[in-house]
Amino acid sequence: MGCVAVDELKPILLMLLCQLASGGVNIFYKFAVADGMKIRILVVYRLIFATVFIAPIALFFERKSRPKFTWTIAYQAITCALLGQALASNLYAESLVLTSATYAAAMANLIPALTLLMSVVFRLEKFDIRRSTGKSKVLGTGLGIAGAMILTLYKGIKIDFLSTNVNLLRHYESTTHVTVHHHNLVSGTALALCSCISYAAWLILQAKLIEKYPVFSSTALTCFNGAVIAGVYCLCRERDFTDWKLGWNIRLLSAAFTGIVGSGIVIAITAWGTWVRGPLYVSSFSPLALIFVALLGSLVLDEKLHLGSVIGSVIIVLGLYLVLWGKSKEIKDSSSLEITAISDGNRRGDEKPLSPVQQV
Repeated sequence: MGCVAVDELKPILLMLLCQLASGGVNIFYKFAVADGMKIRILVVYRLIFATVFIAPIALFFERKSRPKFTWTIAYQAITCALLGQALASNLYAESLVLTSATYAAAMANLIPALTLLMSVVFRLEKFDIRRSTGKSKVLGTGLGIAGAMILTLYKGIKIDFLSTNVNLLRHYESTTHVTVHHHNLVSGTALALCSCISYAAWLILQAKLIEKYPVFSSTALTCFNGAVIAGVYCLCRERDFTDWKLGWNIRLLSAAFTGIVGSGIVIAITAWGTWVRGPLYVSSFSPLALIFVALLGSLVLDEKLHLGSVIGSVIIVLGLYLVLWGKSKEIKDSSSLEITAISDGNRRGDEKPLSPVQQV
């Protein structure tokens, strides 16, 4: 009984760890940008660090279980790298320039809904609106989006009980000059929406890649190909090589953390999560990153929490609970039907072997 409980909690805990890491990535992005680093360059270094970190792990731990490398696997890995790493990250960065950080973050909350739609279209997700599991998925996804929008766009009264009066960006705010960009809401919205579609498509394709190739190896391939694609694009846009220099400073630390933790570890866990629970399950946790960003910002950047943050966080958690409940009930119902079918077959004298039940 205890082992079953641990197996059920493992995906939840790992997904929470991913969103906490994503919150940390956002904080380090703020540090790097405040120091004058271009986001496109940071994306390239991030994927390089991720490749250097995850490739030795894949070579050592999966050297015996890794199947033969085929052109199909290569195509899927390149497509995953293009959609999930190079394209999604750079589209999001461009949307930040044309709109604002708040608006781009709000648009990113469409990922769970887009993932649900794509999962149903590609038949990776069972969906029946007449059943309680289908209703809970739709309602939970909708609540997650609504809560994230409230957290992002609505402030309300200030809440000071978590404030530490620590602002690690104070030095950069006093020594750097902020560049004012011309905002183009239409183009920025289109880029942000394309970024969400690209990321949701990556979750779908990642689930297909993991079926053929082990987790660490597929992650290493995705990060390597992503670094090459993002690097070529960035070299075409950022030709001042002084911007590419890394020293023993916050730029190096940001590149290392976002690469090793934000890409290397997070992509591996995300790939594993899509394999055992499906793309919708993984994407439903994404609004939690906003909660962690708000908490971390209050603790280390002296950003004030507001009533909207609390209300949005409660709604996000409620929506996540509904999605998890729906997935859990769906898995239990599927297992029960399979056991019943096997029992009926045994009573009829069938000799068919036991079908594998999805492992956690």
